[in-house]
Amino acid sequence: MQIYLNGQAIDTQCENLFQLVQQLELEGKRFAVEANEQIIGKSQLENTAISPQDRIEIIHAVGGG
Repeated sequence: MQIYLNGQAIDTQCENLFQLVQQLELEGKRFAVEANEQIIGKSQLENTAISPQDRIEIIHAVGGG
């Protein structure tokens, strides 16, 4: 299915946001997820299904000094 991730159209077979985070190799890192203009808590990622044309924003924190 096609979704929009950070404004870019991508194809994915992920069924939920947790799978998408795993696909992007962000598991264990600091990040925030918004799906269709709603912030999704990390505890809800596995329970939040992805549908075609969803608009998902994932922001990931990068440390540095």
